[in-house]
Amino acid sequence: MKKPKWVVGKEQAKKVAAAETVWLFGLHAVRDALLNPAREKLRLIVTLNAQNKLADAIAASGMTPEEADPRKFTAPLDPGSVHQGAALEVKPLDWGDLETLALGDGARPPRVILLDRVTDPHNVGAILRSAEVFGACAVIAPRHHSAPETGALAKTASGALERQPYKQVRNLSDAIRQLQKMGYLVLGLDGEADQTIEQAVDGRKNRPVALVLGAEGPGLRQKTRETCDMLVKIAYFGPFGSLNVSNAAAVALYASQAPD
Repeated sequence: MKKPKWVVGKEQAKKVAAAETVWLFGLHAVRDALLNPAREKLRLIVTLNAQNKLADAIAASGMTPEEADPRKFTAPLDPGSVHQGAALEVKPLDWGDLETLALGDGARPPRVILLDRVTDPHNVGAILRSAEVFGACAVIAPRHHSAPETGALAKTASGALERQPYKQVRNLSDAIRQLQKMGYLVLGLDGEADQTIEQAVDGRKNRPVALVLGAEGPGLRQKTRETCDMLVKIAYFGPFGSLNVSNAAAVALYASQAPD
């Protein structure tokens, strides 16, 4: 019996995902990936200088590096990549299911960042750093129209990609509804909103809070806006200027935090 097209398509997608690898580069990104036991590591290419700087991490990983000439670095990277003499081929991380991630650690009310079509890997990398600093449970983005896990993202994240969950989901609106069922207050950031983040969470900081940020320029899509519980803005004091999405994520996380 011939398999239906949708079954064949699903099987092919699984094969592609299983074969997918990522080249990480830069001393910080490579060191943290080498030290991450959850990261499946395949191939390490380093210059002698980088190998000396990463000696402890290489020993801990158990990998045998390939030494490269700094004038002719052999890793398949974009020519503009600032690799610092280190590149590591890895499998993408598997962070498990959204519900488990969103439960948090139980020590404080959980916070989650959702990204609506934020495609710049440098922005997403910076957001992962902020999410780690401010204790977010996860950064969530759709599988399509978002920044995938890449070397550029990992380098900007400066190691945070190995520790801060970056969960990509099939549908962002479905993820928002799933969080709402778990008791999350879902706030969409919009510069034209009537209330600030502080006003929206006043008296509710002990609730789980999800902050949804859109791409710079277009902002949140209409469907995303309609799915959020309310729209909020970051309080500002000057008549001009605006924050880019990575800075906005950091400020929003700070503004939403529950007191100690």
